[in-house]
Amino acid sequence: MRKMLSLISSALRLSAGRTGAELVNEGSRVVVSARTYADFTPQATFDIKKCDLHKLEDGPPLQAVLTREEGLKYYRTMQVMRRMELKADQLYKQKIIRGFCHLYDGQEACAVGIEAGINLTDHLITAYRAHGYTLTRGGTVREIMAELTGRRGGIAKGKGGSMHMYTKNFYGGNGIVGAQVPLGAGVALACKYQGKNELCVCLYGDGAANQGQIFETYNMASLWKLPCIFICENNKYGMGTSVERAAASTDYYKRGDFIPGLRVDGMDVLCVREATKFAAEHCRSGKGPILMELQTYRYHGHSMSDPGVSYRTREEIQEVRSKSDPISMLKDRMLNNNMASVEELKEIDVEVRKEIEDAAQFATTDPEPPLEDLCNHIFCNEPPMEVRGTNPWTKLKSVS
Repeated sequence: MRKMLSLISSALRLSAGRTGAELVNEGSRVVVSARTYADFTPQATFDIKKCDLHKLEDGPPLQAVLTREEGLKYYRTMQVMRRMELKADQLYKQKIIRGFCHLYDGQEACAVGIEAGINLTDHLITAYRAHGYTLTRGGTVREIMAELTGRRGGIAKGKGGSMHMYTKNFYGGNGIVGAQVPLGAGVALACKYQGKNELCVCLYGDGAANQGQIFETYNMASLWKLPCIFICENNKYGMGTSVERAAASTDYYKRGDFIPGLRVDGMDVLCVREATKFAAEHCRSGKGPILMELQTYRYHGHSMSDPGVSYRTREEIQEVRSKSDPISMLKDRMLNNNMASVEELKEIDVEVRKEIEDAAQFATTDPEPPLEDLCNHIFCNEPPMEVRGTNPWTKLKSVS
């Protein structure tokens, strides 16, 4: 047996000499060193699912080019989102995170794909399932986790919590169902007024899609030809109600009527990216708003108070995980096309886990904001002012 292993080891070592790889014989074990950058495919072209169209003659391309650098970036960002949300779940169950908390795991391809299709100078506003977008818009894991635990180092100084996080050109995180849609149209109006060739991505869920204010906003945005991408993240359930039970028409991409629309595979990051690029070009060319429906799925319940299995089966969730998981889909594409190695992706996973653990440690040890900070940041660049408390004789100070 040892002789046979020795012969195999020698043969592999000879082969390595021809390919440039280095092999080390450790007893009966042969270890292959990491491949160099030159060993990987720098870019590849993938077929992607065709989008359903409404009032459009042509849609996004049916193929997408992915570079190795892009693939590794998308993979890492989606893994950070997934691990961050799983850690938030853990901290919530330990009663370290309190209040409302809506997790984003399962929908990572939406946030990453949208960000890959627009510019950082563009604008984005969403509903209360906002952790992923806070990350893609420039927030750090430490800031997000600390905000969830209500600490001073949080992205909103510990005063916003899960639903109210903000960064440059990112306007939350909004707790009222559908209320962010007219606000997004207002941001798009500012983009048009200032003439900077910027746009606003305005997100809402299938549960908000029946809100009257959304249809009012469609009308105004179309009349004024606002550079606004309306995106319905259809994760199949509005709270605990399936879309089939909540909506007479589940073709959300057609809901704009006079506004062109796309229905996109929201579990495929490349599909979302190409559709977003197409929509962004539509807006920047002066054609007015466009509507996208991203068909996606959330693994957790609506919020942490919802176990998520009273209105759907565990088997349904597991089937989506096994067949359509956005991270697994990207991983398989990269491995099957020699764009990364299993070892390389495992290293990323280890780095991500460490980043999340470090952020959780910070989020549980950073001090809470002091009471005197309560009224700060009401206005921007204004002199200090007094704010009335809960009664006329209580005065609080506000600093910009």
